[in-house]
Amino acid sequence: MKKQIKNSHRAFIAITFLSMLSIMASCQQRKEPNKNATVSETRVKPPKMDIHTAVMTGNMEALKQHIAAKSNLNEKDPFGGSSPLISASLFGKTAMAKLLIEAGADLNFRNNDGSTALHTASFFCRPEIVKMLLDKHADKAIKNKYGQNAYETVSGPFAAVKASYDGLGKMLEPMGLKLDYAYLEKTRPEIAAMLK
Repeated sequence: MKKQIKNSHRAFIAITFLSMLSIMASCQQRKEPNKNATVSETRVKPPKMDIHTAVMTGNMEALKQHIAAKSNLNEKDPFGGSSPLISASLFGKTAMAKLLIEAGADLNFRNNDGSTALHTASFFCRPEIVKMLLDKHADKAIKNKYGQNAYETVSGPFAAVKASYDGLGKMLEPMGLKLDYAYLEKTRPEIAAMLK
């Protein structure tokens, strides 16, 4: 069982890292306007900044413009397949997550490893985002490709997954992820209780 948990956390780390690389790559891309769009669809134009960049940089105004322009709120990043809501959950961008949830982002959208925003917010101990997702009835039973639902990502002892946090912290720190181990250790049981 310990080996299975260790392997699933390593896979989670790898997929999360690839997701973040893809988000960074997508931040460099610009979307071409839809040449087949009707006049009513082109009244509100999305900003030049893509939706993933808006979330990653915390640009609330650009995100609001995407919502007004009816941009795809579930746009997959090209490598890891994360949605903007999953990215907001990973980096603890609570206001961005709230805006995406209220605008109708798919709460149960799965990235390439099958994880949802609830998996991500739970694992990275984002209680406000977990609560918002649960209040809007995000599916707690969804299992990722490693056979874990959101509860199972936080139900074990912190010591058993510390290496996973170490690896993710090192990989994602350049993108702004800051991990507080004392906070994570204290908060994991609280998140698990929320998910029961």
